[in-house]
Amino acid sequence: MLLYAVKRLLYVLPVALGVSIVCFLLVHLAPGDPLTSILPIDATAQQQQEMRIAYGFDKPLPLQYGIWLWKVLHGDLGRSIATGRPVAIEVANAVGNSLILASIATLIGFGFGTFFGFVAGYFRNSLLDRLASVISILGVSVPNYWLGMVMVIVFSALLGWLPSTGAGPNGSAHWRPDLEHLRFILLPALTMSAIPMGIISRTVRALVADILDQDFVQALRAKGMREGAVFRHVVRNAAPTALAVMGLQLGYLLGGSILIETVFAWPGTGFLLNTAIFQRDLPLLQGTILVLAFFFVALNLIVDVLQSALDPRIQRG
Repeated sequence: MLLYAVKRLLYVLPVALGVSIVCFLLVHLAPGDPLTSILPIDATAQQQQEMRIAYGFDKPLPLQYGIWLWKVLHGDLGRSIATGRPVAIEVANAVGNSLILASIATLIGFGFGTFFGFVAGYFRNSLLDRLASVISILGVSVPNYWLGMVMVIVFSALLGWLPSTGAGPNGSAHWRPDLEHLRFILLPALTMSAIPMGIISRTVRALVADILDQDFVQALRAKGMREGAVFRHVVRNAAPTALAVMGLQLGYLLGGSILIETVFAWPGTGFLLNTAIFQRDLPLLQGTILVLAFFFVALNLIVDVLQSALDPRIQRG
């Protein structure tokens, strides 16, 4: 088990390096000059050059990458061009909020998706199967930003049950695990959980249907094993794949929640990315994308190790 984890970690290192290169180059290939957002309109050529030197934009691109990577390895993601604050602090606050939101949304999606998937898989071609399939297809098909706006209109504007924006009272940007702050996270979490619920539901249904058709399940039933014990065997065989899907969905939600966080003004990485893009804030944009990419790589590593713990055949393979 330890040897397998070390091997997976060694595989991750070149992937992480490649991610950093792609992250750095993609941001620099985008059109426009990032300094235009902070320089006055009547800035002289000398002022522009001084600003470029201050932010290191006057150096060749490979040298810029080397300096940037060295600073990143020492925990320095630079300073935001728009605010002047350290990017590491900005990203740390946003990542914390996004991780809370994505984790709750993933748990909701995984819970309902697994339930619908098992129901549909166990009762194939029945009314329950069709109903669960319709719900999962709707979860994947409905645009989450549209669903978010509908949730705001219904539960906030019309019924007045839940707040529509922010992470806490009085526009607070820090979420806490209490009843008052829980009201602020319900709408974005439920909206965000729709897609993982649909994906996990369809995945689990296919897994359960395939496992129930395998010979070992027929043999267990032929030996007179109770259905509850058979169900436990089905869960054990379906768990590694379902866990992998859940880990991927958590990674996707961390990096792909720009629209939902913008709709609900949730102070997470998606909202921060949206702000950095419109302000052309290169250090903030680079730092946010890099941290999200590393989170995704780390989640894949954790899921791989957990899968091997649940299913030793993965280690042998």
